[in-house]
Amino acid sequence: MTAHAGPLPSGARRTLITVCAMSATIMQALDTTIANVALPYMQGSLSASLDQVNWVLTSYIVAAAIMTAPVGWLADRFGRKIIFIFCVGGFTVASLLCALAQNIEQMVLFRLMQGMAGAALVPLSQAVLLDSYSVQERSQAMAIWGVGVMLGPIMGPTLGAWLTDNYSWHWVFLINLPIGILTVVGMFIFMDDTSKQHHLRFDWFGFAALAIGIGSLQLLLDRGEQVGWFGAREIWVEAIISIAGFYYFFAHSLTTEQPFINFAMFKDRNFVSGCLFMVVIGVVLFGTMALVTPFMQNLLGYPIQTAGLLLGSRGVGTLLTMLVAPRLMRLTEIRNLILLGLVITAGTLYEMTGWSLDTQQHTIVITSIIQGVGLGLLFVPITSVAFLTLPGQMRNGAAAITTLVRNIGSSIGISMVIANLTSKTIYMHERIGAQVTPFNDALQFPDIAGALNLATDTGKAMLDAIVTQQANMIAYLNDFKLLMVLTMAAMPLVLFIGSTRKAHQAAAKKPEDEIIHAMD
Repeated sequence: MTAHAGPLPSGARRTLITVCAMSATIMQALDTTIANVALPYMQGSLSASLDQVNWVLTSYIVAAAIMTAPVGWLADRFGRKIIFIFCVGGFTVASLLCALAQNIEQMVLFRLMQGMAGAALVPLSQAVLLDSYSVQERSQAMAIWGVGVMLGPIMGPTLGAWLTDNYSWHWVFLINLPIGILTVVGMFIFMDDTSKQHHLRFDWFGFAALAIGIGSLQLLLDRGEQVGWFGAREIWVEAIISIAGFYYFFAHSLTTEQPFINFAMFKDRNFVSGCLFMVVIGVVLFGTMALVTPFMQNLLGYPIQTAGLLLGSRGVGTLLTMLVAPRLMRLTEIRNLILLGLVITAGTLYEMTGWSLDTQQHTIVITSIIQGVGLGLLFVPITSVAFLTLPGQMRNGAAAITTLVRNIGSSIGISMVIANLTSKTIYMHERIGAQVTPFNDALQFPDIAGALNLATDTGKAMLDAIVTQQANMIAYLNDFKLLMVLTMAAMPLVLFIGSTRKAHQAAAKKPEDEIIHAMD
């Protein structure tokens, strides 16, 4: 290990550090989706409009996105331990305040605080595990860490629905309290601090420009579907501000001596490849989640808890694969596993393009489990290869960047599939509706004519509901096809990943800082 990271912990102490890091990861990952199903209950309790209550989600997403970027600098400057403990404690306190909120203004403010504190939990937990395990053991560590990152968003809606139905929406936030308190205590006792780099100076201009760019982009992606995308002035304003923010950030960072983000990490092709694939994972994982849950609820008629359990079967496939992925990584090149994961994921998405209103639960479960296997073969190898040849002193910043690009990918994925779903539903409704005329022979059959009497308002409403249902079904299948094409388009990117087998061989003989020379 590097001097930056300190000596490796071992035995029971390392296990306890892993448990603390995982607790923080799961707590933050759950909160990305657990509050979604509680929004209708919050709306009535807080006397908020539909647009106002949506800011409960938007405020958290935007705050987390903005504050993810400086996590690496903060950990390098003040030490990882103090920042980690401060953020877990802040997240726990903010969760309590959210549960005690009396109006929508307080709720949005406390969710902003929760997002700001929670932004550091996933990247710092990843950095802690990377430093706690040797190079040869890191694939196993990333498998453990990946379980929390992948399963948290999948299980969040189901847990949120159960808590809300059996208790109240307040417990969506109160559940974080015991986890957060135990995590803070465990970190304080067992976690070692990293060296503090007091010479670092904060690049306020670079941070402000990047925060404006990321914040405006997240607002655009989150609000676009609600306000009609570029048909609304708000979206144009956010797009222009985002472009300007990113322009000034890159122009400033490439010309200053101490940029806000260390661009040297992007010289490592494995890290760049990992970032690209993290975007793909964000798009596919969250894109399918945004589609499958409403598909099962709105078209197949399943209650939220049943839909959540069926979706959770994907987590079973992911969990099983993550347990064996480290062994597979020792047998073959990581790029081969990533390619296999992409092929399996694309295959399941192709299978989903054949779903219908008669799709059975066992079909959904089998497809979801296999898709979870594909995603598991992607996540562990990608998180491992991204840091394999990266110098240890860059891990804090690199972990923040990979988390940031995955979150942006998830926002893009959700916005893309929902926008396409809406537009295709409207388009197909018009196409199908154009065939519903008095001259359509199908409507003249006695059984159909008796059930759908177009001379009555009830008959017209029933026919419109059928047309809308069919149009919606076609739009869902079109979205599944879109995600399949994007997954297939990512396959050539595996060629950019170097030979990881040579790096692992070098790891057994050389110090970590020499491993970077073992790649092709």
